[in-house]
Amino acid sequence: MLIAILLEHFKMVEKFFICPHCWQNISMLIDISVEKQLYIEDCENCCNPIEIECEVKSNEITYFNPQPIGQ
Repeated sequence: MLIAILLEHFKMVEKFFICPHCWQNISMLIDISVEKQLYIEDCENCCNPIEIECEVKSNEITYFNPQPIGQ
């Protein structure tokens, strides 16, 4: 319940995708109040860094590109 309230308040959307390192299905929270984003977040499964690039229009994710970052 608390997570649902936070997601609504901060305009967060859970995005599911395949990790480019371990190929497992994972998810990340995307702030849909920000139109263009480029940031690095670790995979919740293998802990390797992923560069996330996404675009949002009208509260919808219109572009999502997760790329592996070599170590």
